[in-house]
Amino acid sequence: MAARKLTRNQTLVFDCLAESEGPMSAYTILDRLRDHGFKAPLQVYRALDKLTEAGMVHRLESMNAYVACAHPDEDCSHHGMTAFAICEGCGAVIEFHAHEIEHALAALAEGRKFKPERMTVEMRGLCEDCRR
Repeated sequence: MAARKLTRNQTLVFDCLAESEGPMSAYTILDRLRDHGFKAPLQVYRALDKLTEAGMVHRLESMNAYVACAHPDEDCSHHGMTAFAICEGCGAVIEFHAHEIEHALAALAEGRKFKPERMTVEMRGLCEDCRR
């Protein structure tokens, strides 16, 4: 991941997500960062917007929650599609990029004269540990 100059708030929000064991809502992040001077949701949302734009954080649409990018050595902002496997048992989130799925979805969209700006795929099920 290319080095980015982050503000104090962006750094705190990113570190909070990176240290988390699962997805976090903006309000959960706010609660965890109150001791660091965070007072309003807007502070968290502004940081999340910039971090998402930079590809350092991803929003899980179905959960209205955020996770730190699982690929810290890559720049995820250039990927056309990000996919997530979300465990219904333990809440674990596995991030991956599948170019063949991205190309198939792009072809489907093109065939319908639709130009997607971003694609997020969220699969729900049970991880290996929870299936035991």
